[in-house]
Amino acid sequence: MRTILITGASSGIGRATAEVFLQQGWQVGVLARRAGPLEEIAQQHPDAIPLVADVTDANAVDAAFGAFLDRAGRLDVLFNNAGIFTPGGTIDEIEFDDWYRSVNVNLNGMFLCARAAFGAMRRQTPQGGRIINNGSIAAHVPRPNSVAYSATKHAITGLTRSLSLDGRPFDIACGQIDIGNALTPMVEALNEKKLAADPTAEPDHTMNVGDAAASVLHMAALPLNANVQFMTVMATKMPYIGRG
Repeated sequence: MRTILITGASSGIGRATAEVFLQQGWQVGVLARRAGPLEEIAQQHPDAIPLVADVTDANAVDAAFGAFLDRAGRLDVLFNNAGIFTPGGTIDEIEFDDWYRSVNVNLNGMFLCARAAFGAMRRQTPQGGRIINNGSIAAHVPRPNSVAYSATKHAITGLTRSLSLDGRPFDIACGQIDIGNALTPMVEALNEKKLAADPTAEPDHTMNVGDAAASVLHMAALPLNANVQFMTVMATKMPYIGRG
């Protein structure tokens, strides 16, 4: 049985991805801060391993990865997904605490989880595995008033490239999926805020979160001698391509 650990698995893209992998017969570590949703997944799926941890806590991350390896035996794939969208504004309006919180979860948290996964994949026999980082359309083009989120997602692209290079001697592949407007609670909240500010505004175009999850499955299921380095999957009509 192939294994994957998914961070930010209690809701949104993480939970949808966990459901897809469980349906496909993978053993899935579901990691998040809230125990309740993880236990709910585990009750429905015997191959789910709930892992309660804060991705910004290095000791908690290492303990969670250790617990997963004790039960699953090895780690084939990490979907490095956990992230947050802090209150927006122009840069002079951003509270320092919100900036630090964004960097801590979206960048430091992904670094810590990638570090734990890389070490596990390097040490296991047979050696190797795959790390899939969840970037964002914001890793290419930001939405207005999103300086903290956009900056951290651009940083994830640098993390992905470095891991791809440094993982080669150990058969560790790394790719990045940049998802645009999957219909998650975060995107719903952004649309609600947009309409509250201007009821005549057109809501952002969205896509089914299951389509993003299926794209992660495609990346994860490849043999280690093949890698999707960067994938963009997005709502077809969102304003990404073209001039505006």
